[in-house]
Amino acid sequence: MSLTSLESFLDLITLDFSIQRGHALPFGATVERGGINFSIYARHATGVVLVFFFPGEEQEIAAFPLDNKINRTGDIWHVFIAGLDPGVEYAYEIDGPNDLPHRYNPKLLMADPYAIALSSRATWADSSPPKSLFRQAILVNKEYDWEFDQPINRPLADSIIYELHVRSFTRDISSKVNNPGTFRGLIEKIPYLVELGITAVELLPITEFDELEIDRINPETGSALRNLWGYHPLSFFAIKQAYSAGKLPGSEISEFKDMVKALHAAGIEVILDVVYNHSGEGDSRGPIYSLKGIDNSTYYMLSEDGSYMNFSGCGNTINCNHPYVRNFIMDSLRYWVMEMHVDGFRFDLASILGRDQQGRVLESPPLLEQIAGDPVLASTKLIAEAWDAAGLYQVGSFPNFGRWAEWNGHFRDDVRRFVKGDPGMAGRLASRLAGSSDLYQFGRDPSHGINFVTSHDGFTLHDLVSYNDKHNWANGENNCDGENNNLSWNCGVEGDTSDPYINSLRERQVLNLATLLLISRGVPMILAGDEMGRTQKGNNNSYCQDNNISWLNWQGLTGNKNLFRFFRLLIAFRKSHELLRHDSFTVKEGLGLQIFWHGLQLNQPDWSFESRSIAAHMFGRNTSGESPDIYLIANAYWEALTFQIPNLDNKKWRRFIDTSLPGEIAIIDNENLQALDDQDHYMVGARTVVVLIGR
Repeated sequence: MSLTSLESFLDLITLDFSIQRGHALPFGATVERGGINFSIYARHATGVVLVFFFPGEEQEIAAFPLDNKINRTGDIWHVFIAGLDPGVEYAYEIDGPNDLPHRYNPKLLMADPYAIALSSRATWADSSPPKSLFRQAILVNKEYDWEFDQPINRPLADSIIYELHVRSFTRDISSKVNNPGTFRGLIEKIPYLVELGITAVELLPITEFDELEIDRINPETGSALRNLWGYHPLSFFAIKQAYSAGKLPGSEISEFKDMVKALHAAGIEVILDVVYNHSGEGDSRGPIYSLKGIDNSTYYMLSEDGSYMNFSGCGNTINCNHPYVRNFIMDSLRYWVMEMHVDGFRFDLASILGRDQQGRVLESPPLLEQIAGDPVLASTKLIAEAWDAAGLYQVGSFPNFGRWAEWNGHFRDDVRRFVKGDPGMAGRLASRLAGSSDLYQFGRDPSHGINFVTSHDGFTLHDLVSYNDKHNWANGENNCDGENNNLSWNCGVEGDTSDPYINSLRERQVLNLATLLLISRGVPMILAGDEMGRTQKGNNNSYCQDNNISWLNWQGLTGNKNLFRFFRLLIAFRKSHELLRHDSFTVKEGLGLQIFWHGLQLNQPDWSFESRSIAAHMFGRNTSGESPDIYLIANAYWEALTFQIPNLDNKKWRRFIDTSLPGEIAIIDNENLQALDDQDHYMVGARTVVVLIGR
């Protein structure tokens, strides 16, 4: 220890400095009057040492062994350091059995699982700080002026979700923000989000992870690959420090709060993609940062031989339904809601949260019920990715306890298959358009389905109509990673082409997919950049591509003005038509959405295997009175078809969308809708979606 470090530490203690018993709860480091209380769960440990460091330094400046009797209550080790002020970093040295299933090593430092800030890389991909700093927790000032910020509490049924990655959204120079790749950079793009019209952003993981953990290179460029997405969390509380523009310890917390407050002021909610199913410590070959070395057999699902069960596909699986771990996850969720004002969560591989400690699927999982019934989370949006990497698929059957919504994977697959022209999809498309009542039964509502065509995981919308196969060679895994069954169609040529016919067809297919997504009942989710034609050049698993494959190229707005306008007007249309958001499958006292199905002839829908078209007449009364009629015609056939359209009393049909028409006239703004000359029939072009408005 240097003399300077010792003097710095002495500056942080007062004449009242002493080491006292402390108390078991709350977990983590709690600044109290007169000092700081430290508490950590370590059931199987035989010795715990609390170690202090000067900020940014590896060498310890003080270490305090905890007494097994005085400083322990049950399975919790605790100590109160009187006369100590914030300004130090700390970690734990923990001793215990080193035979499986335990992995104690007193020579390693362990990060406090409850730390809200970790000393890591202030600058993205900076290789100079040692990895040991990930283990050092920072005591930061939690005070923040939220002013008048309050939860928006928008009904989920009224939401339009926009999935984005904080770094990729503004990292490219074309974003023209002052703080690219950060929370502040995202703040600078709020006017764009408001113009687009979305109501919520869903952020890919923002808790601490190691972007340098990948040891492969891009075989095409020779450049190092990075963990960009962050689905290997090293903390359930601490925010990724490199997402902060400021470099002072804890700046990531204040800047995250600034972002939430600014988004709320613009009417936009914040949903976090949270990863409670596994950690970045991997399997037996992985690093020991925290949970492994604190209480391996508590935090992870283990086989009888001590090996890690791997329902996540990432090397380990969090033991989610262990009583302590359940509370640990609950404390994390409450922290994000109470302290960080988050509006909702999307749970990665959420089916894992429904497995017991032996990995068996539970009929009524305690953790899922506890989350659904928690009073702090009562107004919080809960969205499950209702499957896991071991083949458990629960879309439509996820234990929901009246609260949980689900990523509707059936919507994604059925809409993709219909639009590319697969047979046998007319009936399935009708189910998706109507809100997937075949999936969400027994008291569930249309908003329990989060509809999407694309997400971070897979092709972008542009690539979905431009590639038949994945092109992941740049990931350095011999193109073996990523989904093989993409349900995509390249329209005749793989990848970029100068053929005007194919490019026109691709543009139409994109509009078809966007229209079906935003007209369907349920909650739509848009992948960031789809509204400006973003491409990943056929890469459908860009988790390691920290470059222009993943970064949004904002110049796409210039070349795709009509596409952006299409999305903007379609979103505005959905927001202005309450019936599309009516959150019940039943019509009560005349209020609600009714759908009549038709084919080329009225009242004659074609549900046959070879049918590739369907028409839907949507109408009804909402709380403000009679709503305009909507007539949607989806023709995935490769020839034009003429459809009979219903006669309306005292109303006329007006064309809102015809995806076969070029440029701006593919969609008409509300003020310029013109009555059709022919009120009895409409010719729908090949591979075209039409939306008519009756008023």
